[in-house]
Amino acid sequence: MDDIFVARIMSTDLHTVSPDTLVEDAASVMLDNEIGSVVVTDDDGHVVGILTTTDFVRIVALSQPKAQTTVERYMSTDVVTAGAQDSIRDVADTMVAEGFHHMPVVDPTEGLIGMVTTTDLAAYLADVESPVAA
Repeated sequence: MDDIFVARIMSTDLHTVSPDTLVEDAASVMLDNEIGSVVVTDDDGHVVGILTTTDFVRIVALSQPKAQTTVERYMSTDVVTAGAQDSIRDVADTMVAEGFHHMPVVDPTEGLIGMVTTTDLAAYLADVESPVAA
C-alpha cells in the first residue's frame, strides 16, 4: 500500500459549494448526488472548508437552523488536504488519526481535483486483498 498514490483511488466527480450557499441547498446537493460531503471553495476554487453529513447532525442537534443559514456558519475550516501523489498509506493514517471520513485532494496549480473517502480506501483494500476463507 506504500507505493499506491492517492490519484489512483480518489473520486473526481466533485460537488462544491460556496461559503454563502444555504445549508438547505448544500443538503440538497448531497442528497441528490448521494454523497457524504461537499467541499466549500472560494471564487478562485481554493478549498476553504468542508461540510459533511456529520456537520448536518450537529446542525440539527445543536442549532436547529432557521431558513437562510449559510454553509459558512457550519463548515469545518481546518481542512487537511492531500496531493495526488501522496501515498494512500499516509492519507489513511491521517484520516484514522484525525477521525476524518473525507479528505479533499488538491493540486498546487489546479486547486481541488478530487476527494478520498473511507469508502474509497475500503474499496481499494477489498480489491487488492484476498478474502479470508471461513
